[in-house]
Amino acid sequence: MSRYIGKRLLMVIPVAFCVLVLVFTISKLAPGDPVITILGISYTPERYAEKAAELGLDKSYPAQLWDYVKSLVTRLDLGKSYKTHIPVSEELANRMPITLRLGLSSVIISVIIGIPLGIFSAIRQYSVMDISLTAVALVFAAVPGFVLALVLLMIFAGQLHWLPIIGGGAGIKGWILPVASSSMFGIAILIRMTRTTMLEVVRQDYIRTARAKGLDEASIIIKHALKNSLIPVVTAVGGQVAYIIAGSVIVETIFSMPGVGMYLISGIQSRDYPVINGIVIILALFICLINLLVDIIYAFIDPRIKAQYTSRSKPRKTPGKARAA
Repeated sequence: MSRYIGKRLLMVIPVAFCVLVLVFTISKLAPGDPVITILGISYTPERYAEKAAELGLDKSYPAQLWDYVKSLVTRLDLGKSYKTHIPVSEELANRMPITLRLGLSSVIISVIIGIPLGIFSAIRQYSVMDISLTAVALVFAAVPGFVLALVLLMIFAGQLHWLPIIGGGAGIKGWILPVASSSMFGIAILIRMTRTTMLEVVRQDYIRTARAKGLDEASIIIKHALKNSLIPVVTAVGGQVAYIIAGSVIVETIFSMPGVGMYLISGIQSRDYPVINGIVIILALFICLINLLVDIIYAFIDPRIKAQYTSRSKPRKTPGKARAA
């Protein structure tokens, strides 16, 4: 198992490097000039050349890429913002807790609400509650996240004045609308995924055998059916974590939350290459680690998967040694 985890961690390195090169290239090919954005319209050629040399933009593309990769690998330096001259790592350290708090809160609420509703919908198939939950889940899964966030903002903050317009405040009220708009899609996905997998599992022969033995229905659902239907659900939860963290740009922009999403938007608007590259690299690494964590959870849920990992890590005996044994 540890050998498998080590291999997956090593695979993160080429993925991060490919993401870095891709984003670095796209930012260079994108229209706009960060030097003109900083200096404004009225500038002299001498001032432009001086500013470009200060930012290191007077070098060729391969030289700029090499300098960035070298500083990142040797010093773990993500560079400084062209606009504020503050290190990107320092800004990320200040803003990342807000984004993580938003993302983890949304995932926890989605799991707490979505999985039980999916189980209830499966065991009460074709009932009024099942049809209602399925319809609601389809609606929230189809509605784009920014539309839902704007609707919640207009109703509860603009019309009713129950909640603040700016999210992420010190009180819990500042987090209700951002977390709700982020978690609704996850709740809908988990309801549908849990319902589908539970319906497949409860029709298996071993569930009928457990019921024939007179086991309690709650014990059958929780100990037998739910455990064997968790792998698709865990996959959906892992995808939701990556979706919420990477999609925090929309929620943080709508609710004016000073997180990583707002920082990325400001970097794109000002053509701040170190900010864009640094945030994308961190998000790519985070998504890779989430996928690794999902694979590890698979091994604890399904013993057959763990056995595959264990068999791969064990050395194979040669035919000569096997005959000698």
